[in-house]
Amino acid sequence: MTIKLSSNESVQKFFQEVSGFNNDQGSQRMKKLVNRILVDSIKIIEDLEVTTEEFWKAVDYFNRMGARGEAGLLVAGLGLEHYLDLLLDAQDEQAGLTGGTPRTIEGPLYVAGAPLSEGETRMDDGTDAGTVMFLQGQVKDADGKPIAGAVVDLWHANTKGTYSYFDTTQSDYNLRRRIVTDAEGRYRARSIVPSGYGCPPDGTTQEVLNHLGRHGNRPAHIHFFISAPGYRHLTTQINLSGDEYLWDDFAYATRDGLVGEIRFTEDAAAAAARGAVDRFAEIDFDFQLQSAPSQEQENIRDRVRAEA
Repeated sequence: MTIKLSSNESVQKFFQEVSGFNNDQGSQRMKKLVNRILVDSIKIIEDLEVTTEEFWKAVDYFNRMGARGEAGLLVAGLGLEHYLDLLLDAQDEQAGLTGGTPRTIEGPLYVAGAPLSEGETRMDDGTDAGTVMFLQGQVKDADGKPIAGAVVDLWHANTKGTYSYFDTTQSDYNLRRRIVTDAEGRYRARSIVPSGYGCPPDGTTQEVLNHLGRHGNRPAHIHFFISAPGYRHLTTQINLSGDEYLWDDFAYATRDGLVGEIRFTEDAAAAAARGAVDRFAEIDFDFQLQSAPSQEQENIRDRVRAEA
């Protein structure tokens, strides 16, 4: 018979002491969170009969995951980041806040402070021989009217599936830009077609996915923050049509309304006219913002992010 101590009064009091309930210092919020985590953890140990060996393997795993900086990757792969979006969607629906471009996960690879341009920009530094891509669209309000002066903050991987800043072989802010929309709410960017990527095969995230019988691949995609005074900040991304993993994204970021239809032109003359060689790609994608019920909702959600 499995011994269960979690309901024992002395054990409960012990973890209350561990959680700082017996003093009036520190953070009351943190105390409640830590106590709940501890109590739920010992229930898991009891209910699933976790062995001492398994427990210390888990401790070792957390140490290795932290050393590799893969916590952000793991929460995406386990669907926790997607769950936060589902929770926010449900809260919005309850509050009557519907419509607009769907949100989806930010991921762990944003870097603040990208160069700011008016209306249009070039995102790549010219060193990657990928297919030239022209990305354009409008930012609109709930009624379909253009929003001038919105900031389109976008970033994506190169043809090897890596991101500048985290990949130190790339130049600063390569494939990262901010664009202020013009009077018609339009933004335009020249870049290169990004590649999808997989979790590091020797990493701690893929280690867990292997145990779950799952792959760790993402389709080609482009991340966006969209913001404008008076409108709710939007965190989203578009996954590119035709990708093998479009609807099998290990991070569960693909959502209806967030597929970017990519069109390739193989006409050498047309390519040359646009400064490309032999072929180029185009994506048109518009964004629709919700009005912000409060100024707080205009702001990006607070979390630790990289800044070059």
